Amino acid sequence: MRAAGQRWVVHLPVIAADLAAAQRLARVVARGMSFLRQVDPGETTVSAEDDQGVRHRVFCDLRLPGGRRCLLGNDHDGPCSRRLRR
Repeated sequence: MRAAGQRWVVHLPVIAADLAAAQRLARVVARGMSFLRQVDPGETTVSAEDDQGVRHRVFCDLRLPGGRRCLLGNDHDGPCSRRLRR
């Protein structure tokens, strides 16, 4: 039997034109699911179906004061933020 607080990864295959498109789609899905307390959008990664061992981060991995994560994309320019840039 598994512990109640154990983390799991849900793999959801999608079709995208390239890595950038897959990362954009993953950001939309992760943000859309972020209302669920069980979801940690900041840990979202994407990988090619035939190379799942190579993962590409979707969000910045820096934790901000208070423990929440930056909502900007991986490798963003400028300071981290909890607000999306327009």
